[in-house]
Amino acid sequence: MGKLIRDRIPELLGDQAGTHRPLDDDAFETALRQKLQEEVQEYLEGGEVMELADILEVVYALAKLDGVTESQLDYFRAEKARDRGAFEQRLYWEGD
Repeated sequence: MGKLIRDRIPELLGDQAGTHRPLDDDAFETALRQKLQEEVQEYLEGGEVMELADILEVVYALAKLDGVTESQLDYFRAEKARDRGAFEQRLYWEGD
């Protein structure tokens, strides 16, 4: 079963890297969405902060497919935090 790998993996693994190929935009987006689910699951299971870095890398790649840079994405995040708040107060809605 194949999966999306980081750019330098073939270089780092050399002969052990196996077969790999570039993906077109549609296949890349699908693979990124699968990778996001994988990375989120790994974070939820292990709680390692490095998994959050992996999640960000996938999110930035997805944004780039939509023509959005990392700095634009961070601007959108900050704008939403200004308008609706962040999670600083750790509020939990109990519902009605």
